[in-house]
Amino acid sequence: MAGHRLAASAEMLYLDRPFVDRVRAIHERGLAVEIWDWSTKDVDALIGTGASFASMTGYLTGNLTEASGIAELLATAERSLDVAARLDCPSLNVHGTGLGPDGLPVRPVEVVTPQMWLTAADTLRRLADLGERHGRVFTLENLNLAVDHPGTPFAAAADTLALVQAVDSEHLRMNLDLYHAQIGEGNLIELTRTAMPFVGEIQVADVPGRCEPGTGEINYPAIAAALSELDYTGVVGLESWARSDPDTALDAFIAAFS
Repeated sequence: MAGHRLAASAEMLYLDRPFVDRVRAIHERGLAVEIWDWSTKDVDALIGTGASFASMTGYLTGNLTEASGIAELLATAERSLDVAARLDCPSLNVHGTGLGPDGLPVRPVEVVTPQMWLTAADTLRRLADLGERHGRVFTLENLNLAVDHPGTPFAAAADTLALVQAVDSEHLRMNLDLYHAQIGEGNLIELTRTAMPFVGEIQVADVPGRCEPGTGEINYPAIAAALSELDYTGVVGLESWARSDPDTALDAFIAAFS
């Protein structure tokens, strides 16, 4: 049996059901559950499902580089940590900037300056300190600019890895999203090997289409084998749409990574 733990996003599967029922469906398949914006959810109802939560969004508003945005990010991260404690969720996910509707950045950035890099690293150190005080881990997710998130700063896997390395805290890790990385950079197995000392989670979906493994060009069984060789014991999260049936999508995911 694989050493890693499997999870799936309730935001992208079983879309014809109420959210709590999506969580139950994933839980009944024996997987941990991932959610995004907790502020739109009935947290008590989520707790009542008995599900195990692997990851949730770790902020509501804000960004890494502007004074007002930093204050918002840290304040909403504190609120997120309170909810994470209630859900017993160990990992809280963040991005290079706040994302609005359809995943577009609230404040797009054309050029990331050297000063922005320094400020972002300082903000992430403060975020890691918050995580340490609360016994949680923040993960910084890479995104792609070409399809889903144009204008997002610090989006490439190389960028998020550089920031996580700069902070060098067990309470700030990288959320290596292989769907985004395939679109932006490719060479996924070597990327995974390079990033592994700083990885807190790996998320997956196939390219193109962002559906389950086996629907596109990524050789996920080979990636699963590489994870076993690397002795990866963290979470592999399915953050994908279902090509047709959600249970079939979960079957394909489980087959690729078990």
